[in-house]
Amino acid sequence: MFDQLEPGWIWAMAGVLMLIAEIIAPGFFLFFVGVAAIATGAFTLLFGLGMSAQLVLFAIYTALAVMIGKRWYAQPDTADQNIRLNDPAKRLVGKTVVVVDPVDEHGGRVRVGDGEWSARGGPAAAGDRVMVTGVEGNCLSVEPIRTLPPA
Repeated sequence: MFDQLEPGWIWAMAGVLMLIAEIIAPGFFLFFVGVAAIATGAFTLLFGLGMSAQLVLFAIYTALAVMIGKRWYAQPDTADQNIRLNDPAKRLVGKTVVVVDPVDEHGGRVRVGDGEWSARGGPAAAGDRVMVTGVEGNCLSVEPIRTLPPA
């Protein structure tokens, strides 16, 4: 039966079977191989390639599909997010807070939400807005927010 089929159709059917297998047992690798097989089948049907050319083309398409898939579906580095999840103080990094007591390299106080935290950095006067740049224990490292002077 398969000896009567064009090789391009065999490649296409194999690709579809791999896509179906990916749906049944997801692992997200057969998807790339299935797409490569379908592309090889389409190219073979269009240009009537020999078996060695088909195998080379399939290898190239598989490598391209995997590289594109890795780039497309790459997960962002979540190590920093996991640290912030388990350490609520680290979530304050990047937030803007208001200085309560003047802040310098020796200390000061800032208002965060409805509470006050010790802070170092600055320098900043009471009422200034500063950005949290880090957390050391229960003391926030802050920097003044740099704005452009009025025009």
